[in-house]
Amino acid sequence: MKGKLIVFEGTDGSGKATQTALLYERLQQEGRPVRKLTFPRYDQDSSMLVRMYLGGAFGSNPGDVNAYAASTFYAVDRYASYRQDWGSYYESGGLLLTDRYTTSNAVHQAGKLPWEERRAFLDWLFHFEYDLLGLPRPDLVLYLDLPTELSQVLRRQREERNGTHADIHEADEAYLRSCRENAAEVASYAGWRTVHCAAGGRVRPAEEIHEEIYTLVRPLLAT
Repeated sequence: MKGKLIVFEGTDGSGKATQTALLYERLQQEGRPVRKLTFPRYDQDSSMLVRMYLGGAFGSNPGDVNAYAASTFYAVDRYASYRQDWGSYYESGGLLLTDRYTTSNAVHQAGKLPWEERRAFLDWLFHFEYDLLGLPRPDLVLYLDLPTELSQVLRRQREERNGTHADIHEADEAYLRSCRENAAEVASYAGWRTVHCAAGGRVRPAEEIHEEIYTLVRPLLAT
């Protein structure tokens, strides 16, 4: 019996980690067996090419590495995690929540391509990871949409709080704007559910966003 996979997706700073944690905690309180994942797995050897790419080892701009090459870096890490960690849990019927997944390549890498080439890339990407590599297809993708100017403010606050620095994706605001524009098309094409995380020029409260998310998730949990 296959499990269920719920993916939180969004551009940088949109609140994916926060919303994944809130849903995870709520499901635990309800007594539901659930696991939480985060990609990439920066502390694992399988993410080395991802870390090199984001650190600028292959070029200081995201476009220095083409969409297909960069996507394989992330796919390798997901494949290793599935085989080494959570695959058997999923295959036995487990419920998983993940902060990022194949969907992140759809958002961040497809945006590097001209509009007329993006759907062919998406078809290749989903076939590569779900069919050729055998990774599970998500049962539900929640796309957290946040205007780029607000996500950048939140990112800078996070960096100051944690003492971290922007990678080549996070530091390129024009690239992030392109990713957000691309994500709207991808969400429609792939059937993702969009959750708008801002209203009136302000970020909505996390608990308010969570309640909307829970409403979208609840029907899946009942099946």
